[in-house]
Amino acid sequence: MTRAITLFALLLALALPLSLLAGRVWLDPASTPNAALILAELRLPRSLLAIVVGGGLGAAGAAMQGYLRNPLADPGLFGIAPGAALGAVVALWFGYAASPLLLPLFALIGAGGAMALLAAIAGRTGGIALFTLAGLMVASLAGALTALAISLAPNAFAMGEIVMWLNGALTDRGWREVWLAAPLVALGVALLWRAGPALDALTLGEPVARSLGIDTTRLLWLLVIGVGLTVGASVAVAGIIGFVGLIVPHLVRPFTDRRPSRLILPSALAGALLVLIADSIVRVLPLVTELRLGIALSLLGAPFFLWLLLRLRRGLL
Repeated sequence: MTRAITLFALLLALALPLSLLAGRVWLDPASTPNAALILAELRLPRSLLAIVVGGGLGAAGAAMQGYLRNPLADPGLFGIAPGAALGAVVALWFGYAASPLLLPLFALIGAGGAMALLAAIAGRTGGIALFTLAGLMVASLAGALTALAISLAPNAFAMGEIVMWLNGALTDRGWREVWLAAPLVALGVALLWRAGPALDALTLGEPVARSLGIDTTRLLWLLVIGVGLTVGASVAVAGIIGFVGLIVPHLVRPFTDRRPSRLILPSALAGALLVLIADSIVRVLPLVTELRLGIALSLLGAPFFLWLLLRLRRGLL
């Protein structure tokens, strides 16, 4: 784990300064007028937010794959990301997004509602099968309500705002979003890291884990709250950014002993690196309008998912 953390931390340290210079207009700190102001108020908060969002999604993906013992698991299966998206869509539908904090607040409320529903359905038993089905149900319900909100949008402007927000982006984000998301994501990652030893025991099977003294209900709560904080906060400030939690653990595993507890922190760093690089690339692409970050990562993630399916079919995962 130490080697993986060192590697991805060094790569992240190299990528961050480059991301500050990248944009539709490359920034030369020595000659660009107001370079310090542009860096401090525009480029730096956006890059830091990419690190925060990517770190939370990467850690959540590693924890979820460890819990479900499924290399194809993704945080979206918990239903928390769709729940957060539904909350944000409600804010956009009623026009509350004009207030700076109301949209993230509604998204966090949506994530909290999804967490509460999950806990109400599966929280007493801690069973993996029931929890997975509950997560799929919550995700389907939130997706259906989001589609209903889009179809009943009061005007074309509101519909456009909803669709654009759902595609996910870090455009026009500032320090307010960083201060909102960073503490929640940090707390969520800490809870997931604390769940690591129990996830290691769970790889031997639920009966064996219980015989080793693992409280599976407590583990479930740690995961629900940890994933809820990381994914909910990320969706609240950036919209839907998919596939990070699916891709990152697979990139990290070759550098670790593959135990879930050894994947969580390196996956957080690798997720931060992936989102930071992807956001830098969408900024420099020569397009009329900036490509949405969620679309860019989906274009990367879909082929990666297909590759994983083929490897799973051949018994290589």
